[in-house]
Amino acid sequence: MAAKTDCYVDTGALIAFLDRSDSHHARFRQLFSKPPALATSALVIAEGHGWFLRRYDRLRAIQFLAFIAALPRLAIHPFDTAALATAGAVVKKFSDHELTLADAHGIAIMSERRMAVCWSTDRHLSLGGASLVI
Repeated sequence: MAAKTDCYVDTGALIAFLDRSDSHHARFRQLFSKPPALATSALVIAEGHGWFLRRYDRLRAIQFLAFIAALPRLAIHPFDTAALATAGAVVKKFSDHELTLADAHGIAIMSERRMAVCWSTDRHLSLGGASLVI
């Protein structure tokens, strides 16, 4: 059986914690000071890496990956063919919202794992039934 995770962490929360200029930085700095067991999607890691690469440079993108590798108690859910099918179904179910595949995969993970909390700056993830921490 998989280890219990307490909350899902989305790209916006990771960026807010690592980017001091983000308006949500103080809140996520507090949350990450003693993080519970966390889960995220491989797509969130890809989004975060790309964001730091485009916004800053290769060094900051690599530092982002180093932070992810050092983050204790983070379960990263892979994005494979089965996850693509599940995320695609979520995108179709909530077609009235502009969900990315990363958002949809996150909603699917939260639903499957019955996670009640999501650290995010993206209100779309409340569709997963989790209470958002913004």
